[in-house]
Amino acid sequence: MELTKLSRETLNQGLFRQNFNAMGSPCEITYRCESAKQATEFREHSLAWVRKFEKRYSRYLPDSLISQINRAAGTELPVTIEEEDERLFKLCDTLHFFTHGLFDPTTLPLAQLWNFKAEKPRIPDDGEIKLALTKIDWKKVICENHRVYLPEPGMGLDFGGFGKEYAVDRVVEMGQEFGISDLLVNFGGDLRTIGSPPDSPHWRVGIEDPNRPGQARFTVRANNLAVATSGNYQRFFEINGKRYGHLLDHRTGFPTSSEHLSATVIAKSCLEAGILATCSLMDERSQGLALIENHFSSEGCVWAKSGLVWSKKFDTHLLSQ
Repeated sequence: MELTKLSRETLNQGLFRQNFNAMGSPCEITYRCESAKQATEFREHSLAWVRKFEKRYSRYLPDSLISQINRAAGTELPVTIEEEDERLFKLCDTLHFFTHGLFDPTTLPLAQLWNFKAEKPRIPDDGEIKLALTKIDWKKVICENHRVYLPEPGMGLDFGGFGKEYAVDRVVEMGQEFGISDLLVNFGGDLRTIGSPPDSPHWRVGIEDPNRPGQARFTVRANNLAVATSGNYQRFFEINGKRYGHLLDHRTGFPTSSEHLSATVIAKSCLEAGILATCSLMDERSQGLALIENHFSSEGCVWAKSGLVWSKKFDTHLLSQ
């Protein structure tokens, strides 16, 4: 978390807002409290948790748990983990199972190979991709007796595919523990709400048109729901006229189809919404909608170059078009 970019606002009608940067994204927590004391206690508790979460699970921080595990890959030196760590690893098991393997937290070797943050990105050759793919398999990860071990050199964990969404849900849970009934938590555009703002019956969330970045095509109401978007239209590079988006498909070793630009999902939790949005861009069935429609109480839309498609009841969440 970059504390130099942390700011706080006290709004009307008992509404408070906290803005800060964490996990490489702008973050916002907006909530209504009966007292300044309650607001301060929740703010300090939630921010301390976010700091701890990023410090422990970011692959970019050399002292994080994830970096320790990755450095120990193939050395036969398991890393000891704590209770919340075990909760996350069990969650990875569940997500890997219910997405039929589309979600896999061991894709770090592939992400490092493509390296979209490089000054001059390049297309890896077939040999490099084949080697990276041999290092990707969540089922190889050994997690037992409060210890984690990656059995092969070159394997690596990356919780970036679900970390922000998990954090959103945890902060919402904290808000409920503090007795807060009206709350919006937005980390990098992935968000979850409870209650409603004081001046409206709805939390209003704009859905960006990937063909016109920065412009909302329509607005959804998100009361006691989560909204998450995944896309490959903002982070990409082009070589010889072909676009390569940052969302990688570990089944092929290449970016997902450039035909599918983004997916937005509305679900009960931010974690569900985020995973479904990402995996729907990897799912070729019915332009990616099948995975969303098969998950109970979730709705979503997929933007493709050929147009916009959405699930059967997605339009019931729309406020405007």
